[in-house]
Amino acid sequence: MTAGQLLEQAFASLRPVTEAARLEAEVLLAHVLQVSRAALLAHPERVPSARQLSHYRNLVRRRAVDYPLPYLLGYVEFYGLKFEVSPEVLIPRPETETLVDLVLACQPGTVVDVGAGSGCIAVSLALHLPDATIYAIEISPAALAVAQRNAERHRVTDRVQFIVGDVLAPRPAPVDLIVSNPPYVPTGECAQLPPSIRDYEPRLALDGGVDGLDVIHRLFLDAPGVLNAGGKLLIEIGAEQGEAVTQLAYIYFPGATVRVHPDLAGRDRVLEVQT
Repeated sequence: MTAGQLLEQAFASLRPVTEAARLEAEVLLAHVLQVSRAALLAHPERVPSARQLSHYRNLVRRRAVDYPLPYLLGYVEFYGLKFEVSPEVLIPRPETETLVDLVLACQPGTVVDVGAGSGCIAVSLALHLPDATIYAIEISPAALAVAQRNAERHRVTDRVQFIVGDVLAPRPAPVDLIVSNPPYVPTGECAQLPPSIRDYEPRLALDGGVDGLDVIHRLFLDAPGVLNAGGKLLIEIGAEQGEAVTQLAYIYFPGATVRVHPDLAGRDRVLEVQT
């Protein structure tokens, strides 16, 4: 069977689960054949080996039950970089790049990334802030191992200090800025998430408690003991949480300047608290 024939079969299998069925079929086959998509499409007459054929069909079967594409590939693109991902970590999303942009605009000398996951934020910051010291805290040792491998991939292990911890405990050295993409989905809404997220991504990285703000409460509570004078918090939030987190921020930081920044789609995405 040729590559072109395989792609048509895969397209038919994937069409019920994704609007990008053709693209995903091509990406998966290029991954199996270890060629670029352009090379794959230029030579549809290519005949995969029996082993490649079996591997590809297995990947397509898994994707057809909504298993996340990045986990099948083992990587995802974030902030122009390739990051390893596995079911131990949340899959980085494009909207989180807004968080990185806002940190870089501040040019902090010291940063702590709370809930580091794959390390996409901490590693991206380390690459773009070569003089900064970055701390990355993650409660899951398995997730932190993925983050460490990503730091090794991008050669920033000397500038990112990894810590197994819960929110800001153990407390890192004082920092200029706290950044976090915490779990912020209300518990009652987790069951309503798309199956590819609900069934396969780590619940620990999604479930933010009854109102989705449990971890944000704890960040606000612990932040004064970690931030340098005049320090800042930048926290990713849900699209409907802007008003609630703004009110909460003023309770914990009465004299602060508080803003909510939209993502590229215009939805509330990042809470900024300038103490």
